[in-house]
Amino acid sequence: MYKTTAEARALVQGLKEKALPAGVEVVLCPPFTALTTVAELAKGTEIGLGAQNLFWAEEGAYTGEISPVMLKELGCTYVIIGHSERRQYFGETDDNVNKKAQAALEHGLKPIICVGESLEQREAGETASFVSGQVKKALEGLAPESIPQVVIAYEPIWAIGTGRSSSSADANQVIALIRQTIAKQFSSDLADQVRIQYGGSVKPENITEYMAQPEIDGALVGGASLKADAFFGILSY
Repeated sequence: MYKTTAEARALVQGLKEKALPAGVEVVLCPPFTALTTVAELAKGTEIGLGAQNLFWAEEGAYTGEISPVMLKELGCTYVIIGHSERRQYFGETDDNVNKKAQAALEHGLKPIICVGESLEQREAGETASFVSGQVKKALEGLAPESIPQVVIAYEPIWAIGTGRSSSSADANQVIALIRQTIAKQFSSDLADQVRIQYGGSVKPENITEYMAQPEIDGALVGGASLKADAFFGILSY
């Protein structure tokens, strides 16, 4: 919940002043109130548009919610689903995440599905079982042909906004586990086509380390994306 419409405009204009690196897909996911502004500014650029959440119904008596139809109309191509803050503060469950992923795909939106463990779960040695369980439930019932459209973001809860980050080797290990989980659920070929990102205190100083790992395909950037210079520093690692 950052960036008024005016602030979002300034951020995008700051990015547009820089030569974005080739071969890197850049997607901005501003608050709902800034989606139209960002969409207009991003026209004719390589910057894509995503939302931070959606509801699984096309319309109805769901006051305060946003449907996939509405997001698609605004020009979104991606939508974040199941961010740990949504799970923590708004009670989102694995079942909710699954419904949202299905709705996104049905309307041509690519879901960025977030998974990750708490510090207590990590210290108890439950990371593998917990994260793989989240992945299985999120993808349950999805058509195999839709799986390459899915992005998974591994974001250990204890590393979000804390300044602490998972080591690149540890993150790579969990992301490899996520890919293995998808392979068992669908196929190795489909698992290889899924982009799996790391999120959790990613910044210009550590992005190279993460991207050097063989299983990590990208980053879901939080605080460091709020300033054009810092975000560009990550993009141009």
